[in-house]
Amino acid sequence: MKLTTLRALIATIEEGSLRSGAKRMQVSQPALTKMVRELELELATTLLVRTSKGVLPTAQGKVLYERAQAACKELGTAVHEINQLGGKMVGHLHIGAVPLAVMLLIPETLRTFGREFPDIQLRVSEELYQAQMQRLRNGHVDIAVGGIPTGLSSGEFVVEPLLNTTMEVVVRKGSPLAQATSLQQLTTAKWVYTGASNDTGYAKLMFESHGLPPPPVGAVVNSTLALLSLVATGDFVGLMPQQIATHPMAAPFLSIVPLAEGGFPLVVGAIVRSDAVLSPTIRHCIAHLHRAAHQLSRQSSSTHFI
Repeated sequence: MKLTTLRALIATIEEGSLRSGAKRMQVSQPALTKMVRELELELATTLLVRTSKGVLPTAQGKVLYERAQAACKELGTAVHEINQLGGKMVGHLHIGAVPLAVMLLIPETLRTFGREFPDIQLRVSEELYQAQMQRLRNGHVDIAVGGIPTGLSSGEFVVEPLLNTTMEVVVRKGSPLAQATSLQQLTTAKWVYTGASNDTGYAKLMFESHGLPPPPVGAVVNSTLALLSLVATGDFVGLMPQQIATHPMAAPFLSIVPLAEGGFPLVVGAIVRSDAVLSPTIRHCIAHLHRAAHQLSRQSSSTHFI
């Protein structure tokens, strides 16, 4: 099975047509069709079906596509790592980060890392909850920066704690819910859950940590702007990191509810797959994340002292 034919299959499926796939591969359409046909003959199965809207993968095609995509990514990573071990720091790095990290850690990290390694292309994706853990597992991101989940497998992941925060209970300014003094008083309120579904999010974890059932789901969002908009303009309750809830862009619209239980403590860290921790790019990036966290800690201490 040739790497070129696998790339031809990937291009065809992702582009949705043989013509577009051939253009991406910079070959003629008959040449691309021949490469796909070689794969089908080798595997004795049909990988693509033609429809009125283009081509679609069969069940067998989907399996090969996913494996081929992962293999090509791993080979590309290997090439970059070999170059890096030889002192040539080139390649790309994809970071999945929660909003707190995007706001407080990522700008300084990108500034210093980009200055030291200008030939490494950086990409940042924002995730509200640890949805990026699955993206980390399947290799779609190289580093996840967010709250450290409990029960992480030490054999699968390596964790580097970066900073401590508290997830504060917030409501809109002037909301009667701001008068609540215990979590029990908010058990019937409509909560905004953050994540892919109402089975995820810190609201659920916070209630469970105090022996209470999860509160009603008012909405499920996966966007900082959506969370802020819903809580700031409606009768919803949400959880936000203390640094975001008190930030000038949010503080005029939100009130932190003074609960006896306090907020939900959270450690934000950098998480990588164990098999990726030896990558020079990843190790350098984590060092720059630590540097950004240390600088933030010094700034916070200075402001508090003043």
